[in-house]
Amino acid sequence: MIPAALIILTSLLFPGIIVKVKARVSGRKGPGLLQPILDIIRLLRKGNVYSTTTSIIFQVSPLIYFATILFSIFFIPFGDAAGLISFQGDLFLFIYLLGLGKFFLIINALDAGSGFEGMGANREALYSMLAEPAFIILFGTFSMMAGYDSFYEIFAHWHLNSSTYLVLSLLASYVLVQIAMVENSRLPVDDPKTHLELTMVHEVIVLDNSGFDLGLIQLANAFKFGVFGALIANFILPEHQVLWIRALIFIGVIFLFAVIVGLMESFRARLKMEKNPQFILTLSSIAAIAFLVALIITNKLL
Repeated sequence: MIPAALIILTSLLFPGIIVKVKARVSGRKGPGLLQPILDIIRLLRKGNVYSTTTSIIFQVSPLIYFATILFSIFFIPFGDAAGLISFQGDLFLFIYLLGLGKFFLIINALDAGSGFEGMGANREALYSMLAEPAFIILFGTFSMMAGYDSFYEIFAHWHLNSSTYLVLSLLASYVLVQIAMVENSRLPVDDPKTHLELTMVHEVIVLDNSGFDLGLIQLANAFKFGVFGALIANFILPEHQVLWIRALIFIGVIFLFAVIVGLMESFRARLKMEKNPQFILTLSSIAAIAFLVALIITNKLL
């Protein structure tokens, strides 16, 4: 229960940290750390407006999307302590949960019947499809090294006392940061601040959502950042440390991840649309490098 609580609490501040960092870098004071989550709370207190062209799919998709992200939080371990839900094969259920949530977010856009939202849904599906192999290769590699396909067992057998494991942790952290940027439609594949429908990805697929539904989607996006930050934190959590030290490191890594996202969005330019697939596929290449290193370590490369 501890990792789930820490992820939820840190996720509430994640959007505020990103906005604050971007404001400071540009020489502005910026809004308070709690302003983004206060905006979400304001949306959650509002009612929904549904078009007459939409069906029940449009009404339930935001709730399902939020539920899948929230449920995925319970699989994340806390170093050598298991998450709230842990069993052999939970890694695959975690991947399918994220995929299920993205599927409902896409059909939520298609159900609106808008040409712009259909275009954005097409891009969202393509980018997620290209990013998924990188995640599967990465954790498939670590599953092979640990001999288990559970998040808890993988991280319980992860030891940073070796330079090889340190290199793999750095590679994994980089890939997870970039996957998080793709999955949340941030720079360089998308710009959440753009207002041109022709170049939007995530923002265009939620154009018809309002009130409570829009608040759920934005809150789920914040939780998704927290999930990826928690996965990165588990790679560097020290073994056999007291609970409060591990908790501080866990929170610190997630906050550092938020600062890194803010800095990357401050100094990065958005890629041309045709360059996005090439950029995302490089993540699978880096994950494949980690796989080759793991084969050499385990003496399985003939």
